This record gives sequence, C-alpha cells and structure tokens, in this order.
Amino acid sequence: MGVFTYETEFTSVIPPPRLFKAFILDADNLIPKIAPQAVKCAEIIEGDGGVGTIKKISFGEGSQFGSVTHKIDGIDKDNFVYSYSLVEGDALSDKIEKISYETKLVASSDGGSIIKSTSNYHTKGDVEIKEEHVKAGKEKASHLFKLVEGYLLANPNEYS
Repeated sequence: MGVFTYETEFTSVIPPPRLFKAFILDADNLIPKIAPQAVKCAEIIEGDGGVGTIKKISFGEGSQFGSVTHKIDGIDKDNFVYSYSLVEGDALSDKIEKISYETKLVASSDGGSIIKSTSNYHTKGDVEIKEEHVKAGKEKASHLFKLVEGYLLANPNEYS
C-alpha cells in the first residue's frame, strides 16, 4: 500500500471562525441548500456529529458519483481544523483503499482566511495516483468553497 499526498490552498475574505462554522460545521445543511446539483443530502449513519461519526453523502444529479461514506477523524474548533476519511462509495476505485482529508483555516493578514487542504490517497498494492487524477476533485472542492463564500458575503448576518 502506498500513500500519495496532495496539498492545496485557497484564500477567502471571510474570517476563519465564520467560515469554519459554515463550510465545516454546518456543511451538511448549507451545501445541499446552496448547491443541490452537487450534494443532494448528508445523513449521519452512526454517531453524534463528533469524532468517529460516520456520514453518508449523496451527490446531486450533476455528479458522476452516487454517494460516499465519510468518517470524521478530528474536529478542532479552536484551531479551525477538520479531518475525515472517505471510506466507502463509488468515488473509491479498486485501486484506492481510502482517502484522508485535513482542512485547516488560518487567519490571513487581510482579515480573511487561508484554507489549507491536505489529501492522502491510500492505495492498494503498488498503484500510483497522479496529480491529474485528483485535479477534477480539487476543482469541485474549489467551486463549492466559492459558493459558500458567496453565500456568506450575500448573507452577512448568518454564521456570525
């Protein structure tokens, strides 16, 4: 088994506490509301929403995938860090055992946020994951992030 790591960074004008509340803590409600074509719904299968919780994410009709199952690995509300693993679903191929993600929001000098995301692809056997294979996923994540940011800018009293 190999592990291939990819890192990305986004910036936002939204401060970390507000962005974390919307993009991380309330994503299961907010994203289906503002992007139903991407995410149809999220449901907790097991747990209380904290570490160890297992969620099923069903994608909208605009997605090439039906659903995935996430397991929450960590939530640090004080330092704005969230980690989870994609453990089941049609986004995993016969070459990938799981994908672990960590998202960290850091305050930027202009009062906004720097969103640092790390993806670890745990492969089966000697399979190698190339950057171009994860590019589409990164672009979708960036698009969802921009939708959340736009929603927060248009609704300044929400998630304050």
